[in-house]
Amino acid sequence: MDKLKALVSVSDKTGLAPFVRRLAELGFDILSTGGTAAHLREAGIEVTDISDYTGFPELFEGRVKTLHPRVHGGLLQRRGHDDDEREASEHDVPPIDMVVVNLYPFQQTIEREDVTLAEAIEQIDVGGPSMLRAAAKNYQAVTVVSDPADYDAVLSELEDSLESARASGSREPRPKTSLKTRERLAITVFRKTAEYDGAISAYLNRAQETHSSYTVSLPLVECLRYGENPHQQAWLYGSFYDSFQQLHGKELSYTNVLDIAAAAALVNEFQRPTVAILKHTNPCGVGVANTGEDLRDAWDKAFETDRQAPFGGVIVVNRKLPLNLARVISEIFTDIIIAPDFEPEAKALFQKKKNLRLIRMLPGFEPTLNDPVVHSVPGGLVTMDPDPAALGLDHLEERVVTERPPTADELIAMRFAWRVVKHVKSNAIVFASSDRTLGIGAGQMSRVDACRIAIWKAKEAGLDLTGSVVASDAMFPFPDGLLAAADAGAAAAIQPGGSMRDDQVIAAADERGLAMCFTKHRHFLH
Repeated sequence: MDKLKALVSVSDKTGLAPFVRRLAELGFDILSTGGTAAHLREAGIEVTDISDYTGFPELFEGRVKTLHPRVHGGLLQRRGHDDDEREASEHDVPPIDMVVVNLYPFQQTIEREDVTLAEAIEQIDVGGPSMLRAAAKNYQAVTVVSDPADYDAVLSELEDSLESARASGSREPRPKTSLKTRERLAITVFRKTAEYDGAISAYLNRAQETHSSYTVSLPLVECLRYGENPHQQAWLYGSFYDSFQQLHGKELSYTNVLDIAAAAALVNEFQRPTVAILKHTNPCGVGVANTGEDLRDAWDKAFETDRQAPFGGVIVVNRKLPLNLARVISEIFTDIIIAPDFEPEAKALFQKKKNLRLIRMLPGFEPTLNDPVVHSVPGGLVTMDPDPAALGLDHLEERVVTERPPTADELIAMRFAWRVVKHVKSNAIVFASSDRTLGIGAGQMSRVDACRIAIWKAKEAGLDLTGSVVASDAMFPFPDGLLAAADAGAAAAIQPGGSMRDDQVIAAADERGLAMCFTKHRHFLH
């Protein structure tokens, strides 16, 4: 009986040498290519070069090495099929029993800011997906391993099967995997190759500025607790937990995931120590510390904007959350708390609440910069570019449209308010000072109503709007919204401009002595 054969060719060599060494000890002949073969030899493992096995040299700097009938015939021939076995014998094509392959790092390559199209194309793997798909198609006989995370499980099953064969008195005991395992591994292959092809297609669409199709294939991460409502099921796909780590609390629901993403994106707008409170992805209050790292000071400012909103809401900070703030927050029923880290005493205090979800925002998190925003519509999807940055704040002092220019403090407040209003559902109005929100109006059908709600919320909170800045996520189409803000005490405004009645809005601002800047960029959020 021929020895078992394993073909090994990988880019990610994590854990490879110990895995292959054990395969060799279990009786596998190891076939390999290029850098993988060199890596295994350095580890003292005997390897047959694929070019020696096929009798054909690697060509074109390794672009062609495994595309050969002796490789693919060894993978695809059907065991126990008379015609296949006869042809394999006639043409000297032995069966290959295992494939260990992972693909060129295309995704990692295109994530580099300076990557060229030529560099990206060079990382499109051809032989790897071909071997993986061939082996996966013939999973009835071939074990295909495409993820280093599966190495231990495959070895364990091979070792157990060999021990069982020996214990049963088999004359020629051979290690093997179960059909169920081979099928699972094959499914992993088809998912991975689909993701790989999707990444290539999406990148080339962007690189060539075409949008002829949209393809996405993401791994299932978990079944969520429920959707927007308990009668709706929901699932999480992709790499969400590359950015966030749940430290404590109940399982996440669909709305929890959306809230976490919205909260992290908002707090990421600010460099100073910042606290933000959100409800249903809408900011309810945002505060920053003016000096030092005092998150407690920032909390007081955010909380005072709306003392009711934190009940069952989301709290996010952009510094390690200290015990003095944890003590205050723990007195309020809160659904989710997000921070880059927690002081041990703060974490222990929060963990006394069984259901409170603690989320760690992992290092390097940043809102999506390249991936499109996707929404389902009847019969398909709509996609758009992300909106990652608050636009129009560069050289803001040069964007003044009123007779009175803003003061230095008003410019600071404008920048703060503009960064917040970008994250409020349209129509959106935010009243703010240089370090805190004072009133927020969200999601109204008319802009003047959003303004009235923001004024009412400030009044309910006992906050004085005199001298405040008002930010509008889109243009004031009529003077009425701006005049309502002025009547409430606003001294300055920031908005995109672009209304047919801009002249009337500017005239109304001049009449009231307001300073106003046009960013020339709107930030609708639906």
